[in-house]
Amino acid sequence: MGLVFVPTPLGNLRDITLRALDVLREATLIVAEDSRVAKRLLSAYDLPGRDVWTYHEHNAATATAAILDRARTELVAIVTDAGMPGISDPGSALVAAARDAGVGVEVLPGATAFACAAVLSGFDLRRFTFAGFVPRASGERRAAFRTVRATGETSIWYESPHRILDALADLAIVAPEARVFLVREFTKLHEQHILGTPAEVTAALADPVRGEIAFVLEAGEPAPVAPPTNVDLDAAIDALLADGGTTSAIAKSLAERGLGERRHLYARVSERRRAGPSEPPS
Repeated sequence: MGLVFVPTPLGNLRDITLRALDVLREATLIVAEDSRVAKRLLSAYDLPGRDVWTYHEHNAATATAAILDRARTELVAIVTDAGMPGISDPGSALVAAARDAGVGVEVLPGATAFACAAVLSGFDLRRFTFAGFVPRASGERRAAFRTVRATGETSIWYESPHRILDALADLAIVAPEARVFLVREFTKLHEQHILGTPAEVTAALADPVRGEIAFVLEAGEPAPVAPPTNVDLDAAIDALLADGGTTSAIAKSLAERGLGERRHLYARVSERRRAGPSEPPS
């Protein structure tokens, strides 16, 4: 018994997994973001008649205890409108509450829109950030885009069709030459892929924009890191010397932290070791 998080198709109903169908068939309670969507999904797989409860940000505080009470003795399936429950919805809070209450939790692998969009982009994914939904306010959007560009990592975002043009306009101000990959209506009949600058992506979108949207922002150049001052470097060396490290080990550690070249650090550590601990200022 317990909670099982069940990913559901993003659009194409054939993307359900066999294990997901097994759980939906055996569960005595389905907990859904929108009960109407869940009932349509169950009907499509000929699984009607299930007990379906809603769970979202507006009722999570009051619904959690009742859900966990059922999960102590029954199999409870958690679903979202599309994709992996727990991503960009309050499902993660339910997992934490279940752990605190000693209720078992299982997550089935399956559809996740941001991961698919990232792979489709063809951008470097050795390091990437899933940033979730773009902030609603223009100033916050621009700040968020600047922040993620400064990390030097590819980032993946969700946005509604009603706000995507505003988001792209702010991105064009922050990073006009950045490459963006946008996927609209993924796995559905009118799936669309667009690659280009923010302005080029905007021009390729129909007006009005319709459908679910994810977009990927290619990694920018990481923000330059200011070199450490001599005072900061000496403080770091003295702290490691106090721990009893060898000169070679300390130089290696400092180099790995980006504080300089190893051979120069070795010389400085040796100098600090000979000088002995500095006296605190009076």
